[in-house]
Amino acid sequence: MQLLPSPSSLSSSSSSVPLQSPKFPPVFSHSPAFLRNCSFAPSFSCLSSVSLKKLSVECRRSEYFEQQQRFSGPADDSSPQSAGALPSRVFVGHSIYKGKAALTVEPKAPEFAPLDSGAFKLTREGFVLLQFAPAAGVRQYDWNRKQVFSLSVTEIGTLINLGAKDSCEFFHDPFKGKSDEGKVRKVLKAEPLPDGSGHFFNLSVQNRISNVDENIYIPITKAELTVLVSAFNFILPYLLGWHAFVNSIKPDDPARINNANPRYGADLEWSR
Repeated sequence: MQLLPSPSSLSSSSSSVPLQSPKFPPVFSHSPAFLRNCSFAPSFSCLSSVSLKKLSVECRRSEYFEQQQRFSGPADDSSPQSAGALPSRVFVGHSIYKGKAALTVEPKAPEFAPLDSGAFKLTREGFVLLQFAPAAGVRQYDWNRKQVFSLSVTEIGTLINLGAKDSCEFFHDPFKGKSDEGKVRKVLKAEPLPDGSGHFFNLSVQNRISNVDENIYIPITKAELTVLVSAFNFILPYLLGWHAFVNSIKPDDPARINNANPRYGADLEWSR
């Protein structure tokens, strides 16, 4: 059996096998016979035991990209949604809490229907859902007694244009044109506060079907109304479905290339 030198003797030895070389790392400065037999020092490794490992890089698709797919409108044949993948759903809202009531504002997406040509048509515009809940205690609200009011895009435009001293009123009958018309009456009023610090939002609901007579009001400050108006300005084109049209425009669309004549737009205007 061949005895191998200890690590301490290697560090102090002045033999013909140096520990370091000005040209190569220490592991390559020893003779091949020594390298085949070494197994004791953690700073040395045998070349026969060295193995190469393949490294792999795993990429994760951004969640933001998946969320964008949800709001990009109807999918075309090459989109992930048309291939059977479920789109990501995102729920958003903004809430205002006061002593007498709470108000939650939520946007609702428009609806599209497929046509025989493969295109999509807007069947229902989006809206903003207002939910009013009366207070049930200190910082507690009875959401079982909540009342809802859906703002159309035109009503949203009225609130966006609401001045500091302006007021507005909206009337809804959910059963208008049906057999129960007139049995449910909803009136939403926005009136300026006496001190000019904001507006009162007052929702009155009279439901003779379920025997409900509810009146919920909440003060909205100028700052809170500014936040709502900013959100309304942003979401309004999406409620109209115009984002789906913009996302469907493709530079290589044959129909658009054939109609690239500068006079095309004028023909539509004057040929009526």
